[in-house]
Amino acid sequence: MEAFFLQQLINGLTLGAVYGLIAIGYTMVYGIIGMINFAHGEVYMISAYLCAIGLALLASFGIHSFPLLIFGTLVFTIVVTGVYGWAIERVAYRPLRNSTRLAPLISAIGMSLILQNYVQLSQGPNQQGIPTMLTGVLRFDVGDGIVQITWTKVFILIAAFLGMAILTWIIQYTRLGRICRATQQDRRMASILGINTDRVISLVFVIGAAMAGLAGVLVTMNYGTFDFYAGFIIGIKAFTAAVLGGIGSLPGAMLGGLLLGIAEAQFAGMVNSDYKDVFSFGLLVVILIFRPQGLLGRPLVTKV
Repeated sequence: MEAFFLQQLINGLTLGAVYGLIAIGYTMVYGIIGMINFAHGEVYMISAYLCAIGLALLASFGIHSFPLLIFGTLVFTIVVTGVYGWAIERVAYRPLRNSTRLAPLISAIGMSLILQNYVQLSQGPNQQGIPTMLTGVLRFDVGDGIVQITWTKVFILIAAFLGMAILTWIIQYTRLGRICRATQQDRRMASILGINTDRVISLVFVIGAAMAGLAGVLVTMNYGTFDFYAGFIIGIKAFTAAVLGGIGSLPGAMLGGLLLGIAEAQFAGMVNSDYKDVFSFGLLVVILIFRPQGLLGRPLVTKV
């Protein structure tokens, strides 16, 4: 039982790290403009296709070394997904920023459907995949059994936590981060003080999309398969992670992703894997009822 628990814990941490990366996009956009980017899951889905395209392009140039392949693919995917994030903000959000709060929500859902159908028409409806890039397994004797972790999962954990650490450092200790935090706290005052808030908002969309692009590459490496509908379920789960940790809180997104991943993995292993999605969405409902501000979020106070 101890070995089984530890094995599911490792699986949950790997899954949760990916949820956390995607949740960062939701929480950053909400924190700076108070809206949810429901097209964010589709950016993750597109990044899976970009991962396959990037690997194929590099292989066609005779590059077969894993470090060069993965570095080149990450750079290619993050740059292109960043462009998608910028385009989503310019097309679906900026024209409606001063309208009713419902209009951008409908626009984002429409953008999500457009991206889904665009990928389906351009890449086909069938499931696609990439070959295994990193082989090998680490095994540990633990009490009543063996716990194992593949080198792919080790790489996912290292890359995910490194990405989170770099982003946290940027937001907390750089001029760019101070500008983003100032815009989040009071957009009008930041604009009066000379900050180009439109550019900052676009940049936040780009950063969120880049984190989703990183997550897409990592998940594609782990599972090897993807399709045009892959962004819907994982996007909702990442949104659940963002709400769990506290929507608008960057550490909350990371914490929420890890907790959701671990809880889902333990539920799938100890109860029933067929209902793990039901468990995740049920957890979202419970959070919204009993603690809508999340673990690290602050209740919204309306000034009158």
